[in-house]
Amino acid sequence: MKARTILLSLALCFVSVAVCFAQDAFMGTWKLNEAKSKLSSGAPKNSTVVYEAASENVKVTIDGTDRDGKPTHNQWTGKFDGKDYPVTGDPNEDMRSYTKIDDHTLGFNVKKSGNVITSGRIAASADGKIRSVTTSGTDAQGKKFKSTAG
Repeated sequence: MKARTILLSLALCFVSVAVCFAQDAFMGTWKLNEAKSKLSSGAPKNSTVVYEAASENVKVTIDGTDRDGKPTHNQWTGKFDGKDYPVTGDPNEDMRSYTKIDDHTLGFNVKKSGNVITSGRIAASADGKIRSVTTSGTDAQGKKFKSTAG
């Protein structure tokens, strides 16, 4: 009887976690809409961003091109709790944090060697069909930039 109760409790916990992630407005695959974007010249383009559950964390995978048009790929796994978690695959950043502002808005900071180099906000529409990203920061050459991506 005790084992049955424990198993039922664990199953309920797993289902609850799955439901929470399924209802998150950011989960899924997002593709860049260049027609609705205002990217700074020379800014990298994040063509595809995928948010997916990774145990109790969120995994964010970004594919795109750098300022020279070369393909890029990086990954981040962590929580939307404002704490820094490591980034792999991008020589221009080593840590990233996301903060959940509300159900449809995230804030983020990108760091290199402890310094914030990029920050911004990500907003998902109420119907979950549109995602916009506003970003500002300093590129690897020390030039300031601002971009809006749809």
